[in-house]
Amino acid sequence: MDIERELQTLEDRIRLALKLAQQHQATAEVGAVQDQGLSVSVRNGDVDKVEFTRNHGFGITVYKGQRKGSASTSDLSDAAIERAVLAALNIAKYTAPDDCAGLAEVDLMATSVPDLDLYHHWPLTPERAIALAQECEASGLSVASIKNSDGAHVGSSDSVRAYGNSHGLVVAYPQSRHGISCALIAAQGDTMERGGWSYSHRVPGQLQAGEAVGRKAAERAARKLGSRPVPTGDFPVLYAPEIAGGLLGHFIGAISGGNLYRHSSFLENSLGQRLFPQWMNIYEQPHLPQGPASAPVDGDGLPTCNKHFVEQGTLKSYVLGTYSARRLGLVSSANAGGVRNLRCSSTHTQHELLKMMGTGLLVTDVMGQGVNIVTGHYSRGAAGFWVEQGQIQFPVSEITVAANLQDMFLNVRGVGDDIDARGNVQVGSILIDSMTVAGKSTGS
Repeated sequence: MDIERELQTLEDRIRLALKLAQQHQATAEVGAVQDQGLSVSVRNGDVDKVEFTRNHGFGITVYKGQRKGSASTSDLSDAAIERAVLAALNIAKYTAPDDCAGLAEVDLMATSVPDLDLYHHWPLTPERAIALAQECEASGLSVASIKNSDGAHVGSSDSVRAYGNSHGLVVAYPQSRHGISCALIAAQGDTMERGGWSYSHRVPGQLQAGEAVGRKAAERAARKLGSRPVPTGDFPVLYAPEIAGGLLGHFIGAISGGNLYRHSSFLENSLGQRLFPQWMNIYEQPHLPQGPASAPVDGDGLPTCNKHFVEQGTLKSYVLGTYSARRLGLVSSANAGGVRNLRCSSTHTQHELLKMMGTGLLVTDVMGQGVNIVTGHYSRGAAGFWVEQGQIQFPVSEITVAANLQDMFLNVRGVGDDIDARGNVQVGSILIDSMTVAGKSTGS
């Protein structure tokens, strides 16, 4: 991909769409993306897939007074963009007026675009990608208890993201994403368990070695073998870092503007209330260099910035874009499109958290959709390890953990420094003081 040419192309296409909207006495905002990449998969040493991708998307939203219409196209020709603008204008004729619709205020627009070091091209050939995937898989298959492979994958992509609106703002920046993953099957007698691992980064030189990813996948599969039943009761629960981010994800969903103005969140009207222990802070860092979710502007063209959502346990800010803020009578938090690089306070090592827990459950996998943001009810299938006297004893599976999210947040005893920084929510292990653990039946 010729990055400079793609940047210029998307900027030109956006300016054309905005000019066409202006000719029809409408304001508009446009989002566009261009990406290309290589993806390779192998299974048991054989090449399963080699895929080259090149995609582009272009979406425009127009505002005629308080009426809104949107349209999109994958064709960036002048004629296609004109058709998309006209389609959006036509849709706007039939939508109901909305007092909260429209662009963000002009004085809130970004005036500069910081370089967040998001683009690092990897000149990866199909041959090298295949070799890397095979090395990764072979490393995992060499572990004694691993009996089969569910495949290894190597991928690389470059993209350009762009946004513009009728206030004169046009922003375009490049980014890259590279990754390697492996999934393996361990067996013991008639019992089989699946485990996997993946790693991604914007800088190819920062990826974990393929052999390390394969060994980690093998370890995660093999450690599940020999699961035993556990008693049903109320116990401390420690969420491993690779799934602990999901808990903060539920919290962010509950304080997001869309759920709040629809009255579908158990945390409605909670601004200023203490929701977590006093030592706990939850914040975002959208300008983190090379961050997996870093971005210079939000989806409304506002500059992103570091901010606390929770400070000393108290909710300081909702997650708001321009529209949801207007619906709530508040000011945008520059989070149109969501949060970016969410983090929280770290207080202990995982070893220390296990000692604090004493007897309880270390959860390494969750499944099911038993989370109700309206009521806060939480009930998920889970698997992991039973812990006694701070020491891991044996694997467990086919269990359920349940509580209310509001109680879980208030009863966080500690957060680990074993941060999983691969995704948008970057957090270590989270220890919850008490949850109901329902073990599987042992039979008669």
